[in-house]
Amino acid sequence: MPETTTAVPRAELDARITFHDDLQVMEADFSDFGFDSTITVNRFYDRLEARIAETGEEFWFFLVNLSGTQIEPSAWLAYSRRGKALNLAHSMGSVRFDASEATRRQIERAANTEAFDPNLFSDRAAALSRIADLPSKRRARIAHDPNYSRADFVRRLSFDADSGIMEADFSHFTFHHSRDVNDFYDYIEERIEETGRRWYFLVNLNGCQILPAAWVQYALRGKRLNEGAALGSVRYAAGSETEADIRMRAETQGFRPNIRNTRSEALERIAELKAEAAHG
Repeated sequence: MPETTTAVPRAELDARITFHDDLQVMEADFSDFGFDSTITVNRFYDRLEARIAETGEEFWFFLVNLSGTQIEPSAWLAYSRRGKALNLAHSMGSVRFDASEATRRQIERAANTEAFDPNLFSDRAAALSRIADLPSKRRARIAHDPNYSRADFVRRLSFDADSGIMEADFSHFTFHHSRDVNDFYDYIEERIEETGRRWYFLVNLNGCQILPAAWVQYALRGKRLNEGAALGSVRYAAGSETEADIRMRAETQGFRPNIRNTRSEALERIAELKAEAAHG
């Protein structure tokens, strides 16, 4: 039986992540590993994202060892969503090998419904041979074309010095990819730096779309901004897909999702955060 991994230490996760610089390959060893809960999935994928960021390289071929892997039904949705986001953000091509029959069927069903090539092989050598045939994107240094200008951000950010609230209006805004995320967050960081202080963040997510190719960078920039400048963050009117992704990442990344239905409820939550801070 695969090991139960809810409390697996970081060192053990790191031992399962290897970068082959000469091949431009990131190898994820899921062999005999049990994704027994969403927490386990999120911990592993948090670490994959962090390790890729540490390399300084945006794109890698993904080589995934699925020998003996078990993905519990309760963890499958998180596994699928986190894997899709990671692939769209950083993969030049993903190849899997030694899938068990149960896992193979799961992945092939997902491939049929989500329109991706599972690239399943019986052994590591065959998987590496397939990767050798895939084109590298690194030389191209692909740069996404901007979808927005600075003027699109200006009207979406406001500061209330009396209440100490910075309001970010992401309503009906689509983050298509990392360029959209970086352009908007660069502007937010610039404006906050000008104020010289920390703020409570009030975030309007009504109709906001964070597409899978943008999620990794959205999470990274949001975490950095919150750690550096937030006294607390409250979000409201998140659609079901966005709320699910936020709550999923909150399980392992040490923050409260603080999602409310309406702006007035979000403001009430900020008042609670202020009261909590006043009482230590």
